[in-house]
Amino acid sequence: MTENLQLGALLAACHWIGQKGWSPATGGNMSVRSGEEHCLITESGKDKGSLTAEDFLRVELASGRAPEGRRPSAETGLHTMLYSLDPQIGAVLHTHSVNSTVLSRVERSGTLVLEGYEMQKSLSGQTTHLDRVLIPIFDNSQEIPALADKIMASTEHAPLQYGFLLRGHGLTCWGKDVAEARRHLEGLEFLFQCELQRRLLEAK
Repeated sequence: MTENLQLGALLAACHWIGQKGWSPATGGNMSVRSGEEHCLITESGKDKGSLTAEDFLRVELASGRAPEGRRPSAETGLHTMLYSLDPQIGAVLHTHSVNSTVLSRVERSGTLVLEGYEMQKSLSGQTTHLDRVLIPIFDNSQEIPALADKIMASTEHAPLQYGFLLRGHGLTCWGKDVAEARRHLEGLEFLFQCELQRRLLEAK
């Protein structure tokens, strides 16, 4: 799929995310791969529900450099890390929904385990509710290069699939293209809401 079509799909996804309220107050960042050495990522401080094509910056994967005078999103280093880690990743979505933010704090371990939900099949490769989907949780940090190194190091023990949570921060997820990343986001958000409600009911 051409870059223009993927950027158009990403713009539509961003507007949809804005309508969902999953990136309030200009939070979050979204990107799409642009060739082997670059990605297009949202400029910092832009409302995700009203983005235009001009609000995306071309960033070098190796250095994270953006056009002079413009500032890419704060978590750009996490996007470039993912694209460099896996050449199959074509789009990355980072959101700040209530469900993902709260659940990342409620779950005290380093992994959120999702099992028993039919909607696990919204995630590529999942064919049954009987499997366990593992979503890593990392402590939040304002030091993005160090955080990216920590996440990268974790892949030596277990590969990243679908997404990860930053504690008290939100979800980062991805796919081979924008459509798959968007499906993973919607599926994970549904699963997070189910898991939060299940825990609340069991606590009563």
